[in-house]
Amino acid sequence: MDLPLRKIIHVDMDAFYASVEQHDHPELKGKPIAVGGQHRGVVAAASYEARKYGVRSAMPSKTAKEKCPHLIFVSPRFARYKEISRKIRDIFYEYTDLVEPLSLDEAYLDVTENKMGMESANLIAREIRQKIFDQTGLTASAGISVNKFLAKVASDINKPNGQKTIHPDKVESFLEELPVEKFYGVGKVTANKMFSLGIYKGKDLKKRSLEELDRLFGKSGRHYYNVVRGIHPSEVKPHRIQKSVAVERTFFEDLFDEQQIDEKLDNLGQELHQRLQKNNILGRTLTLKIKYKDFSMFTRSITKEEYFSSPEQYFNTGKKLWELRPYNKPVRLLGLSLSHLNTEEKKQVSIQLKIPFEEFENQ
Repeated sequence: MDLPLRKIIHVDMDAFYASVEQHDHPELKGKPIAVGGQHRGVVAAASYEARKYGVRSAMPSKTAKEKCPHLIFVSPRFARYKEISRKIRDIFYEYTDLVEPLSLDEAYLDVTENKMGMESANLIAREIRQKIFDQTGLTASAGISVNKFLAKVASDINKPNGQKTIHPDKVESFLEELPVEKFYGVGKVTANKMFSLGIYKGKDLKKRSLEELDRLFGKSGRHYYNVVRGIHPSEVKPHRIQKSVAVERTFFEDLFDEQQIDEKLDNLGQELHQRLQKNNILGRTLTLKIKYKDFSMFTRSITKEEYFSSPEQYFNTGKKLWELRPYNKPVRLLGLSLSHLNTEEKKQVSIQLKIPFEEFENQ
């Protein structure tokens, strides 16, 4: 590899939403549970007990119930998940400021140089996982390697409640045996195309020249050529510029009454304003999102020259967008989001440390 080697940890909470519910409600421990609506909608998260029956996130609740008739549905509590996520993130910052959250339940950490002065990224990952368990009662898995792609792949290997290090001198052999569908940037369509070309593992992909991959996959060809050789230069970005802020609600009973809609839009506007105010964020484009009972979707936006600045503006503009809807059908979800934010004007620059790699502990 010609790039400076780094120590990257990918921490991924185990069945996060479902695990929080089982922790807060001990009677649910050891039982198959799904976070989401029972009678309609989709599974937001499934416990490991439910996954044994084939229940997965994003699966329609009806399908999940067919696969696991004794499945227990639990209503989501996003405020609680965010509360715990903040505690977990605080633990990360004890070790490094180079933290890139991907969602409430996973993040990348660059610990090449860290606040504890620890040489072993493997040991750091163990300490972090133990602290998460001690402070929240929840388990996390971790992957450790020289770049983000490898760390993310590694974190899935010993799940749940485990970790895996892909040492620098094992990267090449690891990637040669990795199924191509596991490579970053290879989706279902690309994977099927690779299969049709006899490319099933990294070693098959590695045999193809850069010119051949460019011809077969266009501008993605160079990425596939590099990533199979362990070259993935994407840095941990601690100062991601936020491009939008959104709030939305799925309703247990479909809404049709205009007064109810007004009430929900008002609540969404208030919540959006609080979130924006807390982080000193303003935006110029407001978008209304509507999902109907039949799962059809409608979104419409309005952009102003001046920034939106009050709950009344969110409500009044949201109401105008509501009146532009094409259907007069029962509503199951409403959302408001703000984009074209003032954060985009703040040119935040993150400085990525690049220093020689020091030995990982063997896993």
